[in-house]
Amino acid sequence: MPFNLCARLRKGWQFSRRFLDSTPMFDSLSGKLQNVFRNLRGLGKISDSNVSDSLRDVRMALLDADVNFKVARDFIERVKEKALGQQVIQSIHPGQQIIKLISDELVALLGSSNAGLNLSASPTNILMVGLHGAGKTTSAGKLANWLKKQGRQPLLVACDVYRPAAMDQLETLGKQLEVPVFLKRGETDVLKIARDAQQLARLTSRTVIIFDTAGRLQIDEVLVQELVRLRDLVQPQEILLVLDAATGQEAVNVATHFDQALKLTGSILTKLDGDARGGAALSLREVTGKPIKFMGVGEKLDDFEPFHPERMAQRILGLGDEESLVEKAAERIDQESAMAMEEKMRKGQFTLEDFLMQLREMKKMGPLENIMGMLPGGAEMAKGTDFNKAEKDFRRKEGIICAMTPKERLNVNLLNAKRRQRIAKGSGVTVTEVNTLLQQFAGMQQMMKKMGKFQKMMGRMGGVPGMR
Repeated sequence: MPFNLCARLRKGWQFSRRFLDSTPMFDSLSGKLQNVFRNLRGLGKISDSNVSDSLRDVRMALLDADVNFKVARDFIERVKEKALGQQVIQSIHPGQQIIKLISDELVALLGSSNAGLNLSASPTNILMVGLHGAGKTTSAGKLANWLKKQGRQPLLVACDVYRPAAMDQLETLGKQLEVPVFLKRGETDVLKIARDAQQLARLTSRTVIIFDTAGRLQIDEVLVQELVRLRDLVQPQEILLVLDAATGQEAVNVATHFDQALKLTGSILTKLDGDARGGAALSLREVTGKPIKFMGVGEKLDDFEPFHPERMAQRILGLGDEESLVEKAAERIDQESAMAMEEKMRKGQFTLEDFLMQLREMKKMGPLENIMGMLPGGAEMAKGTDFNKAEKDFRRKEGIICAMTPKERLNVNLLNAKRRQRIAKGSGVTVTEVNTLLQQFAGMQQMMKKMGKFQKMMGRMGGVPGMR
């Protein structure tokens, strides 16, 4: 199943890229490490000199990614010590062995394995803390959404008494998610709000209480002491620090300060989809000793995932993340529709209606560059693609297809000059753009027909492993 699904998505991307006229996560670091690995694979013999040269490049890549200086230094020292061991030096492919060492150390740096939430108590109390602007309120909503999908009954509590907009935002999120929100406008006593919320949770059988607390533009002791009092009252099972991934090394300083005051149980990294460097993710676990539990990878409420260190290491190393891709696809894509679409593609019966449906299904999975980052070799495939331009171009092409009648989408042969002029006018584009879209689609159809004939031929010859 995973292989078939990923192959289908890769195929869909290739067709989409042709059709779209063609700054993923960790793109900068991943690209630099790929260059180092290319050199390492060619090493027939290992010496102190060539290991040092390669690891110097890795160290520079980490520092450029805004990884904490001490974290980068210690990482390189651990890899170097193991790389110069007898087992590696005497192996048949020493370069590959060093790449494996880097991969293993990267997983260890990120936390080894996913650290789940402590949901043993009922109700479970979760305290969300962090600076203003990190995405705390949105993350509270996303976490409630995730818990609801797990069969839990969350209650959101508005404990930011300084920013009325935060209460409004949390209330709006609750309505969207159909999750109850406890708020008391005009009340300035955070402890009273928390006590009343806990009482409501017991009366309404809520199993998880998420406290959205106040943030500041910078750390101040008044905020911290208020959080300490709130922590002592509610005795939370989880104290999660919400951090903007783009803050880089500063995120480590913030995390250290909050941890010293509150004893954090973990963190949530937000806006990872917009961070091409990844320094915060790579530094946080090592410096604080506390795991990253979740990550925000987009603006939608579904763009929220448990943090899996081994999967993240694979993405950074350009190896993709098929497990997360399969999970995301299984959750958001109608499998029956996907299978029916694959059958049409095999038979060369693919229409503009089908193509539009396919791209909309892929869009449900999040930004295109994030999907590409999960495919093995996806980063290489995506090189040179301007995703902003591609998304804009897709919207124009989507408009063109939507301006067609259902019959025209199913049979492009109906599209004479007069109809093309009507479609161009209706979608706000030129006739040339309509013609270009149809030419590209004709090329796709021809390719699919050839693929279908090839599969039939191979089937008559006894079949191909993995082919239905």
